[in-house]
Amino acid sequence: MTLLKSSKTNSNKFERDSIEIFTVETLDLGDLWKVRLGHDNTGKAPGWFVDWVEVDAPSLGKCMMFPCGRWLAKNEDDGSIIRDLFHTELQTRLYTPFVPYEITLYTSDVFAAGTDANIFIIIYGCDAVCTQQKYLCTNKREQKQFFERKSASRFIVELEDVGEIIEKIRIGHNNTGMNPGWHCSHVDIRRLLPDKDGAETLTFPCDRWLATSEDDKKTIRELVPYDIFTEKYMKDGSLRQVYKEVEEPLDIVLYSVQIFTGNIPGAGTDAKVYITIYGDLGDTGERYLGKSENRTNKFERGTADTFIIEAADLGVIYKIKLRHDNSKWCADWYVEKVEIWNDTNEDEFLFLCGRWLSLKKEDGRLERLFYEKEYTGDRSSNCSSPADFWEIALSSKMADVDINTVTGPMADYVQEGPIIPYYVSVTTGKHKDAATDSRAFIFLIGEDDERSKRIWLDYPRGKRGFSRGSVEEFYVAGLDVGIIKKIELGHDGASPESCWLVEELCLAVPTQGTKYMLNCNCWLAKDRGDGITSRVFDLLDAMVVNIGVKVLYEMTVWTGDVVGGGTDSNIFMTLYGINGSTEEMQLDKKKARFEREQNDTFIMEILDIAPFTKMRIRIDGLGSRPEWFLERILLKNMNTGDLTMFYYGDWLSQRKGKKTLVCEMCAVIDEEEMMEWTSYTVAVKTSNILGAGTDANVFIIIFGENGDSGTLALKQSANWNKFERNNTDTFNFPDMLSLGHLCKLRVWHDNKGIFPGWHLSYVDVKDNSRDETFRFQCDCWLSKSEGDGQTVRDFACANNKIHDELKETTYEIVIETGNGGETRENVWLILEGRKNRSKEFLVENSSRQRAFRKGTTDTFEFDSVYLGDIASLCVGHLAREDRFIPKRELVWHVKTITITEMEYGNVYFFNCDCLIPLKRKRKYFKVFEVTKTTESFVSKVQSLVPVKYEVIVTTGYEPGAGTDANVFVTIFGANGDTGKRELKQKMRNLFERGSTDRFFLETLELGELRKVRLEQDSSGYCSGWLVEKVEVTNTSTGVATIFNCGRWLDKKQGDGLTWRDLFPSV
Repeated sequence: MTLLKSSKTNSNKFERDSIEIFTVETLDLGDLWKVRLGHDNTGKAPGWFVDWVEVDAPSLGKCMMFPCGRWLAKNEDDGSIIRDLFHTELQTRLYTPFVPYEITLYTSDVFAAGTDANIFIIIYGCDAVCTQQKYLCTNKREQKQFFERKSASRFIVELEDVGEIIEKIRIGHNNTGMNPGWHCSHVDIRRLLPDKDGAETLTFPCDRWLATSEDDKKTIRELVPYDIFTEKYMKDGSLRQVYKEVEEPLDIVLYSVQIFTGNIPGAGTDAKVYITIYGDLGDTGERYLGKSENRTNKFERGTADTFIIEAADLGVIYKIKLRHDNSKWCADWYVEKVEIWNDTNEDEFLFLCGRWLSLKKEDGRLERLFYEKEYTGDRSSNCSSPADFWEIALSSKMADVDINTVTGPMADYVQEGPIIPYYVSVTTGKHKDAATDSRAFIFLIGEDDERSKRIWLDYPRGKRGFSRGSVEEFYVAGLDVGIIKKIELGHDGASPESCWLVEELCLAVPTQGTKYMLNCNCWLAKDRGDGITSRVFDLLDAMVVNIGVKVLYEMTVWTGDVVGGGTDSNIFMTLYGINGSTEEMQLDKKKARFEREQNDTFIMEILDIAPFTKMRIRIDGLGSRPEWFLERILLKNMNTGDLTMFYYGDWLSQRKGKKTLVCEMCAVIDEEEMMEWTSYTVAVKTSNILGAGTDANVFIIIFGENGDSGTLALKQSANWNKFERNNTDTFNFPDMLSLGHLCKLRVWHDNKGIFPGWHLSYVDVKDNSRDETFRFQCDCWLSKSEGDGQTVRDFACANNKIHDELKETTYEIVIETGNGGETRENVWLILEGRKNRSKEFLVENSSRQRAFRKGTTDTFEFDSVYLGDIASLCVGHLAREDRFIPKRELVWHVKTITITEMEYGNVYFFNCDCLIPLKRKRKYFKVFEVTKTTESFVSKVQSLVPVKYEVIVTTGYEPGAGTDANVFVTIFGANGDTGKRELKQKMRNLFERGSTDRFFLETLELGELRKVRLEQDSSGYCSGWLVEKVEVTNTSTGVATIFNCGRWLDKKQGDGLTWRDLFPSV
């Protein structure tokens, strides 16, 4: 029994909402599993409610939690004043075990050698492993007692185990007290041998001042060991003593650090500046740059200051950290570059900075990390959130790493087997006790009960817990378990008050293109519901939506080596491929990406549209550094290893280079460009009717077989006053990637000016390299006060002929047989389309014409009625007539099936990879859904006919569900999207609580609807909006698609988003 007498935190112990810390010394008890806690029931208020007890055992490297959450009182709870508390494994925190060090510091026998300051020490092992900084005196009384002239001050401290070899130590003091200067003679460190049958003592000679008024005026010294004295007990009980010198100790090196302050207004600083230098052998610790070797007034605009830093050899220097304390009147500082020179071997290291250290400029940071110019290694020290570590775990650099050798923070994120990203969203209920500050986790369970390891749902630093009514989203990675069947959700809270009400759980798997949404509405708590803190959910009960299959790519971006080449602007990317295009995606800048002469590698999830044809990069021109010099971009497919390069080598800037914020780059695969360059001439004819002209700014997007042009502003015309009645305005767009045959044109204006309404007659687009003109006949208003009030229009190309719908066609069927089994028997297929179902297609095998051999591909043609888009395929393995079937099962391994509709050229891929058993009856078969579809340009053109879509928006019934904000919608389909359209009606109060609002949008046929994006602009008095669902109906076919929502679009509720992507449920 141990008496908890003296608390380190409070003189009045065990008060309400307080935390007490005690140091308890005891024998080695091994693994702790129980704590008995009690009191003597004395005093005026003896009752005590204990929340938890934490036991930190440094020698074991464990910090263990023993939850309680009960009274120790005679008049409360069960009246007990003694409780047994048990250790919760999930809340155990592991770290590097501590070992005891006996540290003896010898003060020299020189005048005023003693000090009143507090001395600290850091011990370094191999590979830059080090202990924390440890102050040796715990109070001022000890500071006065130790470190006197000609004395030895001995301390026994527990610090991290740095391994078998101690390469150096760093000692220093805090420069406080009446006499802070200290002259150190030497330092001895004694520790147990690894097998604990003896000890070794290392001597670190110093014989230097640590004082701001003596020697070189430094208060920090790095010392390397000179000799080792080993004492070891032998088997016969004798003590063996060995003295030896240290072999090849680190050299003490002088580093010249030259810091260049930029030559721009306000660049100099009067603040105190500190630097930390990192090498592969260790670091210098933070050093104050006090005295410049060449200037009296340091860090002035356009100057270079040189400082000398003495440290043990750092090896190859790769990183520095600069900061200042923001003191004095002019604290802002612009650092141009830093050069470090090793005076011993004359190695030079260059750090290109070009950044402000200021609370008022750029991102408001006073501390920055900079990497050496030629450094290409790991930059995981920039990681500040779990998502950063997960991204590194997914990268190709971890593919060949032995996970057992990974140390540090990354050790919690690496795992065996193929890992893929997951997106997890958890909605906490609104009950008063629904919130928890426990740590949540999930397990993923696939087919055959394959199970991932525990995946913690951790926040970025500084945030913890799930608040009432919140929606929290997490980016994690875990084992690829295939098709997910179940998911387990739980938390590590073990005390009674660690209750959590989970309302909804969502899991998105981008590599499978699937999102699961579960309505949970259950407690995870010891004292609520069924009393469990972890629950398994069957995904058969989930609503499943198709979000599009994504492929993982490793993206490397090179920023040019030019002054000011880095940027703070937001960067956006759009990719185009043979099989379609992506939406515009933002590249996450994080802390130190897109800096001058730097290559940044990160993971991107991209739709399966490869091979790529081009990439569009756009920056928004915001931030303190709105310009960017982009060199090139490389995309690497993480599954296949295929490489695609995009070259640019110019500025994205409104002032430099091509004076544009947008660029397009042609894809280069195997040194071959995938697209050709051309120029376009656009002729715009305004109609000859009253009020047809416009003063608004007009924009277009041209769509063709190779993607789209991006937004083109119609600015410079031969006519001074553009878009006047019965006028034709011509615009030239040079140096554009060819779009091939054109199919669609989107025209809109910003509704600005005195007379914004516009009646457009037609638009002609000429491809100058092909000498071909494409006409887009319009003859309609783009006006909020005329026609149907729309200012955005899509027009089909009049050059493309629309054929009558096919009645009959031919299908080419390519079947690949795998190595798992061939067949001599017959195979039959039935194709299931959106419009029709085919008859049975029987492939008869014969001795003359063998098909379906191992590893071969067979091609057949099949005449049928036109089926529309093929959705699924039935495949059977049928015995020939009068054929004997042996008792052992005969199987045929069908790997892939590719079907091409010959008239339009649409291709449908089925990734089967299945063993189909031989049967005598046709009722036994396998059904495969289409894996991937490639729609031909001819087919797309056929579907581009004008259509009206009815959009019905249902607002929720909760209080405050309605909105006064402006609402916009974008509808996405197989043939493209509508563009951003405002949902507005004259003289109507829209989107009120419980209301249903109906709108009509005219556009070109979108095909199968895949997504709706709904957003509001947060304007108006009550902008928050609860959307129940959106229903979109194609009025020409009558097909309705429902997009369920049930979420808030509000900055103050849920996840704080004011937009939602809604998908139709599967």
